Amino acid sequence: MSKQKKFEENLADLEQIVQHLESGDVALEDAIAEFQKGMKLSKELQDTLNQAEKTLVKVMQADGTETDME
Repeated sequence: MSKQKKFEENLADLEQIVQHLESGDVALEDAIAEFQKGMKLSKELQDTLNQAEKTLVKVMQADGTETDME
């Protein structure tokens, strides 16, 4: 069973990819693979942030129900 990485771990991985690509010392094929991996991580991070935002805009009412604060 694969364990899903935490947001912070994915962010650190993305930062490492960016630094590696910015170094310029990467073969083209490796750079493309790293870029694709970085784009996937970026999408996962954005999805996590969007879900967190949806969660944060909900407020619990006195009767235990939730309401959107939009």
